[in-house]
Amino acid sequence: MGAYIVRRLLLMIPTIFGIMAISFLVIQFAPGGPVEQFISGLTGVGDASARFDGSSGDVQGQSGGGGDRGGGGSGYRGAQGLDPEFIAQIEKQFGFDKPPLERFGMMLWNYLRFDFGESYYRDISVIDLIIEKMPVSISLGLWMTLISYGISIPLGIAKAVRDGSRFDVWTSGIVIVGYAVPGFLFAILLIILFAGGSFWDLFPLRGLTSDNFDSLNWWQKILDYFWHLALPIVSMALGAFATTTLLTKNSFLDEIRKQYVVTARAKGLNNRQVLYRHVFRNAMLLIIASFPAAFIGAFFGGSLLIETIFSLDGLGLLGFESVISRDYPVVFATLYIFSLLGLVIGLISDLTYMWIDPRIDFEGREV
Repeated sequence: MGAYIVRRLLLMIPTIFGIMAISFLVIQFAPGGPVEQFISGLTGVGDASARFDGSSGDVQGQSGGGGDRGGGGSGYRGAQGLDPEFIAQIEKQFGFDKPPLERFGMMLWNYLRFDFGESYYRDISVIDLIIEKMPVSISLGLWMTLISYGISIPLGIAKAVRDGSRFDVWTSGIVIVGYAVPGFLFAILLIILFAGGSFWDLFPLRGLTSDNFDSLNWWQKILDYFWHLALPIVSMALGAFATTTLLTKNSFLDEIRKQYVVTARAKGLNNRQVLYRHVFRNAMLLIIASFPAAFIGAFFGGSLLIETIFSLDGLGLLGFESVISRDYPVVFATLYIFSLLGLVIGLISDLTYMWIDPRIDFEGREV
């Protein structure tokens, strides 16, 4: 066990390095970096240097890369007529006065120490900005995962027990349709029906809490919190439980057909005793062990459009806005954190398999 964990941890180092290196390389060829965007904002402004001193602030974030070219202002689009010294000052503010390899090395060294610098366009450190946005993403990811598992497992078991029946056929059709419909389309439908669209105005459309949240007592705060989460969670969970439902059904069907089930029934156990005393534990191995990966997937992915539609300021929206505005410290910091967490969660999932089923032995195979 210990040797396997050490190997997996060591493999994370080149994996993270490869992810960051490829992303950094791609960013080098992306047009419209932060320096160019700043220059474009000065177009038509009479006193460019005064605008720079008053609006840029002290940008201390570590630059990940960019389509801008360092070492002078002549290579920037829209830089004609601007003083080269002024361009060099902008480059220094954004960290583009150094060669790409040096910037990449500095970025990795800082990230190893979990020093992510400051956002280019927000007067806040990157780590504080991520922590500020986490409550929304945690709420969406946690509740969507719990609800999808709460629906998927009982439904999958019922489908396995009634395999081939009318119930199985109809529920499969509903699950597949729900999986095929994009979550954002269902979100728009819910807004039209229940959030002040063409029908009822029952649910809010902005934020996780109401404006008077602080004045509410504890149970009113809980109700207000779930009142705001209802539509976003339903929108995300509609298709999320399809895969887990079918996985649960197939897992139970595979176990039900094994010899030990036949033996248990021959001993006089009824179907319920066979199902929950013998089949359940073995069939649930895959579903339970995949829970960490499912949560991290719901936490970090698939919520951008939902956050946008329901005006929820979470990590998905932060990442999208950072890419659009070329806020590279935020872009690379979130990429680094998400990649690292994904690798750690993958290791935890494997260890969960081993904990649930001691027969599984990762030590005996190559990683």
